[in-house]
Amino acid sequence: MPPYNRAVPVNSDLLVLEGMSFYGYHGETQAERTLGNRFHVDVEIRMDLATAGRTDDIDDTLDYSRAFSLVRVVVEEQQYCLIEAIAARIAETLLAEPRVDSIRVRVGKQPPIAGAIDRCSVIIERSASQPGVRE
Repeated sequence: MPPYNRAVPVNSDLLVLEGMSFYGYHGETQAERTLGNRFHVDVEIRMDLATAGRTDDIDDTLDYSRAFSLVRVVVEEQQYCLIEAIAARIAETLLAEPRVDSIRVRVGKQPPIAGAIDRCSVIIERSASQPGVRE
């Protein structure tokens, strides 16, 4: 049996939204920004869900429909050249929500390049304790 020496973080709970899909107008080329593309987003939101588990009250968590709407605004109503920037803005937006400790964001798209590639993605992780967040 392998040794398990890692301590579990106090706030190790996750609220996960996966398989979100949006149509946005992002890209390095003018054609991408004009024609648009489908963007795929997954987020893992680390926060303490113990209170919500006890109270069964939506006010004690992050309403996932609100989180979805916040992500949708970034992807569908804003414009960026890079998927890295989209992911960073999603992280920044969700970290501004109460009780969110950290976030992992994956953004992918099918790039307009010749050849066989299903999707290019970036994954970023940000924490509310990082400098510049919630100041």
